[in-house]
Amino acid sequence: MPGASSSAETANPVPQIRLYADWLSATHNRAFADYEAMRRWSVEDLDGFWRSIWDYDQIESPTPFTAVLGADAMPGARWFEGAQVNYARHVFRHAGPADAAGQPAIIAMDERGSSVTLSWAELRRQAASLALTLRAKGIEPGDRVAAYLPNIPAAVVGLLACASLGAIWTLCSPDMGITAVLDRWRQTEPKALIAVDGVFYAGKAMDRSAAVAELREKLPSVEALFLIASGCGAGQVPGAIDFAASVARDDEGVAAFEPEWLPFDHPLWILYSSGTTGLPKAIVHGHGGVILATAAGRMHFDLGPSYALNTLGDRFHWYSASGWVMWNIQVGGLLSGTTICLFDGSPSGTRADPDWSRLWDFAARAGVTWFGAGAAFFASCRKSGIDIKTTPGAERIRAVGSTGSPLPPDVQRWGTAQFAGIGRPDIWWCNVSGGTEIAAAFMAGNPELPDTPGRLQCRHLGAAIEAWDERGQPVIGEVGELVCTRPFPSMPLSFWGDADGARYRESYFGHWPGVWRHGDWLTIGEDGSCTISGRSDATINRHGVRMGTAEIYAAVEQLPRIVDTMMIDVETEDGGSKLIMFVVLTDGDRVDAALEAEVASAIRTNLSPRFVPDRLIAAPAIPLTLSGKKQELPIKRLFAGWPVAKVVSAGATATPEVLPWYIDQSQRWRSETETAAGRIETEQTG
Repeated sequence: MPGASSSAETANPVPQIRLYADWLSATHNRAFADYEAMRRWSVEDLDGFWRSIWDYDQIESPTPFTAVLGADAMPGARWFEGAQVNYARHVFRHAGPADAAGQPAIIAMDERGSSVTLSWAELRRQAASLALTLRAKGIEPGDRVAAYLPNIPAAVVGLLACASLGAIWTLCSPDMGITAVLDRWRQTEPKALIAVDGVFYAGKAMDRSAAVAELREKLPSVEALFLIASGCGAGQVPGAIDFAASVARDDEGVAAFEPEWLPFDHPLWILYSSGTTGLPKAIVHGHGGVILATAAGRMHFDLGPSYALNTLGDRFHWYSASGWVMWNIQVGGLLSGTTICLFDGSPSGTRADPDWSRLWDFAARAGVTWFGAGAAFFASCRKSGIDIKTTPGAERIRAVGSTGSPLPPDVQRWGTAQFAGIGRPDIWWCNVSGGTEIAAAFMAGNPELPDTPGRLQCRHLGAAIEAWDERGQPVIGEVGELVCTRPFPSMPLSFWGDADGARYRESYFGHWPGVWRHGDWLTIGEDGSCTISGRSDATINRHGVRMGTAEIYAAVEQLPRIVDTMMIDVETEDGGSKLIMFVVLTDGDRVDAALEAEVASAIRTNLSPRFVPDRLIAAPAIPLTLSGKKQELPIKRLFAGWPVAKVVSAGATATPEVLPWYIDQSQRWRSETETAAGRIETEQTG
């Protein structure tokens, strides 16, 4: 297939985006002066661009499509009508070439050091065996199959088995609370459940057998339960089917099994929004849209077939819990023929004995060449003094990816210096931003563009991204709302259960009809690079000056005494507001006058005196969503007096243990402000 490097020994293969540009020039006589010219073409000529991606990635269909984009509208776009595809079939086209070259499909390890390697042939065999078992249990196209699994190979096998049949995959991580899981799956009514009876995380074995039994009891739609024995489960789950036996078949039926051809927009999986307020949105993506967006995205991620790149092969890792969309992005590496490397466990050791070198050690052992994680991970590595030079094998890493929240420029520069110290001065940072909503990126990287510390190098090919001001006009060099003005293939097909599409339209098209409003503050630079400065619903507006919280955090978190921060702007009864900044401090430290002065100085110097906090509060930790984002809006609503039940759900946060502390702080705040308001009223009427 297209995308192979010309040199078998190159440590850094020819960038995929260069190979694609050369192919466009050779086959379509399309040459571009620079990346921006190619990007403009990709969003102005959607038919031409996405047809080129279909051809370049050699996407197969037994039936012709009538048009690339049959309806150029949002929502309601219709892509490649008449075509038939299958996500699993697209993955397994790599099985023969990769196995012949000796490249594995999956390398997986856990924090205890156990490892599993699956060849492409073995991955296909297990997926086919499970698919046939599911079919025998009555699973048909359109049925939902839920999975309660960590980041292990069985989750990948389950996804591919379901995709093969046309069943709809929906995955939740076992670190989610039962209530949060039920909030999701009661909406989608799965017919089968694949679960693990326990997990090992941060040095502890955790029994989940009782949780699995409760899920089955409270999900009457589940007709078959497949259970994985983890070695950490302490109880039995009556009536469970042995998952290991379900993937063990190796007979003529398995060898002859082929994934079903499905309509281009047949549902592939259901992902969920964070669920910090109300029921989480159940977001449905289709086979074709995900295949197409991933095919374009591999140019930005610079991922190609491992068996064609170099003698050692490319190995792609993105640290993620299984409930985060980055898990899906990592598995998508298989669509490109790339070996994926899964890590199951804590990236930082235990709370009593933190160790931020664990992921780097895993990467070295697995031979990772492409290393991705949330921005907070890299910031924590810097804070803890990690020295990558001490990790033998880390020099194989050629690319580093970051997402989840904006990456501070100084953290990226620190990482670059670390890699320079092991002979990788050309390390490429691929900072990306997209989301669960599109299972892809809107802004991403390009190894041919200049390094842009703390920023995203470019807007994604085929994504008509702009920053709009309050009047709905595009702006350059100014903060605006991130919008997408034309359809993108992996936008949701729908929200499950949203029969008339009202919730979907309100979520993304309610502000500007026909234009996707993403909910982030975006600045597009003159050079085409981009900066995300926080969620637009968490932006702080002080007397007409708007500032994304990410910019404030970047200014403050470089202070040596501060580990992490979160700021909220709480309205007061007099029509004004107070800025409250929560700070996580180094061990044993506390807020004092010196720290308050340091924070104020950092914000005044780097940003504006308008954003100096009115109160600095030492916090035990910052509350995070399951995807690692700071829960600014829910905490702000707590302080504004919203009922706890309508604001936060312990099962929908990665840090449920700190919620009681924030609830208590909000109650104290309201008590203080009410007392102060009463005192002022008494003084005025006295």
